[in-house]
Amino acid sequence: MKRKRIGDSQCPIARGLERVGEWWSILILRDALHGYSRFDEFQQSLGIAPNMLTRRLASLVKSGLLERRLYNQRPPRYEYVLTERGRDFRPVILSLLAWGNRHFAPEGKAVVLVDAKTGKQADPVLTDRVTGKPMTDKDFVLRAGPAAKTRIRERYAAG
Repeated sequence: MKRKRIGDSQCPIARGLERVGEWWSILILRDALHGYSRFDEFQQSLGIAPNMLTRRLASLVKSGLLERRLYNQRPPRYEYVLTERGRDFRPVILSLLAWGNRHFAPEGKAVVLVDAKTGKQADPVLTDRVTGKPMTDKDFVLRAGPAAKTRIRERYAAG
């Protein structure tokens, strides 16, 4: 069965999922944000089949989230380095971490975010960059943006 392409949609969530919606891709980005860059590091960390890892890395490079760089001439070996677009995925990873800890860790938190200087545990929340106000469902709603076409405008019509 061929997967439907959703990246052509005007919806920014669908466009983002087209690039990272496969769970291996998100885990590769998690590891890249942790400092991994080489094929064998990703493979060892994830226990992923080499052919699947090759496809996922190629997809992340094509989407502009990773950059492929030659680090050894003979034999040719490449590393995969986060681009600015890839580094911008960090808040998504941290949000998934907090959400997973809050709802799917009955045995307790296995990974936590801490302040690098104090070592104190942090609890990431999404905030508005302008006001610093936490994004709660009652205070913030989705609306069609200036570039929205009819379908998006209908979906997010004020009401």
